[in-house]
Amino acid sequence: MKRTERHHLQQNEFAEWLHHTRNWYAANKNLVLYGGIAIVVVAMGVGATLVVRQNTAANASRMLAEAMTLAEAQVMPPVAGEAGKPPVQAPGTYPTDRARLDAALPKLLAVAEAYPTNDAGLIARYRAAAALVAVGRFDEGIQRYQEVIAKTTGVYQTMAKLGIADAQITSRQFDPAIASLKELAQQAGDMTPLDGILMQLARAYKLAGKADDARKTFKRVADEFPQSPYAEQARKELDTL
Repeated sequence: MKRTERHHLQQNEFAEWLHHTRNWYAANKNLVLYGGIAIVVVAMGVGATLVVRQNTAANASRMLAEAMTLAEAQVMPPVAGEAGKPPVQAPGTYPTDRARLDAALPKLLAVAEAYPTNDAGLIARYRAAAALVAVGRFDEGIQRYQEVIAKTTGVYQTMAKLGIADAQITSRQFDPAIASLKELAQQAGDMTPLDGILMQLARAYKLAGKADDARKTFKRVADEFPQSPYAEQARKELDTL
């Protein structure tokens, strides 16, 4: 085939393709238009979702920071005022730990309720649980810990389980605390060091009056984890039992 003939054939093929393309577009231009709009809408939706998530995380972090500022504020007695006037509490400080926690609790719970599955919300719920236990509101604290367990997995969940055990020990609910700690000891891993759980379990045994179990558990910490920061304390406890 001559060069001019090949060129003429290619032109005809292109013209035919262009003709078919125009005809298809004429028959489907609404589909093309709506498809283009759909793509734009989807892209806008994805972008808006990302913006909302970023704003949500920023707001949650800001609220948590404000709550934590209260929860970790300095505790100091009021400063003597001028003659004839009552003592003055320094700004940003509280006279007692109880007063500080009472001020922080509403803020922590507000973050937890506003952002129940956000990291900031989970941390706030955990800290609120710890604060409730610290001020003697054990049942409420345990309930908040249980909410953390229900809403997450991993380290948050384990920390909440340890928190429940601590609350049970503090409120002298020794049997459920011991059962929980024994279960946690069987599940211990990198995120939940076994030596720390065993020390808590030994403490529960000791407070429950189960001296033999306490002795065995303290000895296990001292023997199996000689480099642990708990080892020295475990040996001291063994000397007293």
